[in-house]
Amino acid sequence: MRICIVTHKIKKGDGQGRVNYEVVKEAIRRGHHLTLLASEISPELEKNSLVNWVSIPVKGYPTEFLKNFIFAKKSSDWLGKHGQEVDLIKVNGAITMGAADVNAVHFVHSSWWRSPVHISRNRRDAYGLYQWLYTAINSYWEKRAFQKAKIVVAVSEKVAQELVSIGVPRSTIRVIVNGVDLQEFAPGEAGRQKLGLPENVSLALFAGDIRTPRKNLDTVLQALVKVTNLHLAVVGSTEGSPFPQLTAELGLTERVHFLGYRRDIADIMRAVDLFVFPSRYEACTLVLLEALSSGLPVITATATGGAELVTPECGIVLPNSDDIEALAAALLSLLSEPSQMQQMGVKARTVAEQHSWMTMAQTYLNLFEELIENEEHSSHPHLSPSPRFIALPSGATGTN
Repeated sequence: MRICIVTHKIKKGDGQGRVNYEVVKEAIRRGHHLTLLASEISPELEKNSLVNWVSIPVKGYPTEFLKNFIFAKKSSDWLGKHGQEVDLIKVNGAITMGAADVNAVHFVHSSWWRSPVHISRNRRDAYGLYQWLYTAINSYWEKRAFQKAKIVVAVSEKVAQELVSIGVPRSTIRVIVNGVDLQEFAPGEAGRQKLGLPENVSLALFAGDIRTPRKNLDTVLQALVKVTNLHLAVVGSTEGSPFPQLTAELGLTERVHFLGYRRDIADIMRAVDLFVFPSRYEACTLVLLEALSSGLPVITATATGGAELVTPECGIVLPNSDDIEALAAALLSLLSEPSQMQQMGVKARTVAEQHSWMTMAQTYLNLFEELIENEEHSSHPHLSPSPRFIALPSGATGTN
């Protein structure tokens, strides 16, 4: 099979890029030929005889919107000339102007646009206006892109529901949850002192972008005031963040430990007792699955994509992200039963083991092969007499 994947990056260390990296690796393992339309790919992929990298450089453009538009235009031009040379095209969102067989959706701009924590509702300045326009434009074009895809893959049940709400037929949607590295994120012990963490205390972890209220650290801090026997480690850049000041105002300086941006998050997860992440809006977050894989009980909220993986046996899912009392009660309930937390951690790992990167990649490839084998959905030239391409401008997944 000849597979074409259109995406910005195909590499580890990048959420969407890691997904595509694992899909490519599985396709290579099965002996399929790949054409990768991307700005950046992992070095070892360049050297593989089954891989043809069509580089689409976008460096030098001043905004993400312009970069995405240039990428969409260049990738669409290439597909217009060579699209019939491949059997299947996979894209992400409205990343290109051409239609695709499989569109994997990591983020639904239409839902983010309606969210009360959208950046434009908190930033009444030029940047806020830019984000409003960026999301509005992507909301329009992604709908067009989803309508033209044969199959739309949602990375969480939350994303699937959001797709249905904007008119994507449920019959065309498949849910394929993102994966996790079960070796990197695994239960174990890690010395707190070398990680800059307090010893001999109960310790929760929060990880995410803390420059905006979207991840909801403020509610966690407010709840922590009521849970006096708990410390909190916070991973995320503090530059421009309002939360160190809020921590001081709440009298929590001695119990909240800002660690900044860290690359040793797997070690930090092995050193803490539980993970708390009641995000106000999340399409699907890798960090939630990484915490489960690390054997941590999880407290999250229904607004967080991926929360459907958290069962009562391994964590607590709050119906309201902003309910301080409920969050405090959840924290207290876990801390009061150490043996229960240990059992939840074991179950959390069991849940994560069902979602390895390999399992995810195999599911994607099984879908590709199913489409090719089924003549009704095949994109072979003799089975698709109608034009493959349509006039769509660009868009990107995520916020920029």
